[in-house]
Amino acid sequence: MINKGMAARCAVGILGGLMLAGVGTAAFAEFPNPDGTGDVDVKVDIAPTENGALSLTVGGTETSLTEGGTTATYRQFTGALPNVTVTDTRDEVPAGVFWYVTGQASDFVGSAGQAPITPDHLGWAPNVVTANNGEVSAGDVVDTSIDGGANGVGLVGQELLALALDSSEAHAASGQWTANANLVLKTPVNVAPGSYTSTLTLSLFEDAIAE
Repeated sequence: MINKGMAARCAVGILGGLMLAGVGTAAFAEFPNPDGTGDVDVKVDIAPTENGALSLTVGGTETSLTEGGTTATYRQFTGALPNVTVTDTRDEVPAGVFWYVTGQASDFVGSAGQAPITPDHLGWAPNVVTANNGEVSAGDVVDTSIDGGANGVGLVGQELLALALDSSEAHAASGQWTANANLVLKTPVNVAPGSYTSTLTLSLFEDAIAE
């Protein structure tokens, strides 16, 4: 089991915010206004990151799947994961570490109360789109439970999208890498019609290389 260390998370379909941490002093405000109200200015000084950062961004907050390739035994819907970009702006990269990006989906929830479609029905085929980028590899194809087989598990757990086996070597070759994936949803032929939504959570981790 990998001990997941520094992690940055974002989700397709969810717009992320900015979390700021700081230490300051709050003063009690007097209430000079006639209506008995007062204002408090909240201030924080945020120092610049001295050594840069390893970060993840996603080129969109949602994607849609459309039907195609349906057979007599299942219905199939395909689409594309927006570009997922890892950027390393650090001046110094720790030795003996590697980074990787994973994806994990939630249930497809129906807007009209249909029974959910579990994430084992959603698979993907990852692809690294940054040219001449041998230091970063795409993850394996993950099939759906309808496909069966050893890889027919869907995106129930954290499945690999992209991997840099050595963070320092990857950093020396390039400061930015982009990957995406072809998505496929396969359902039983009698699936209830209607709109469904799932959240695909993408996570960036950097961990120590096991000796």
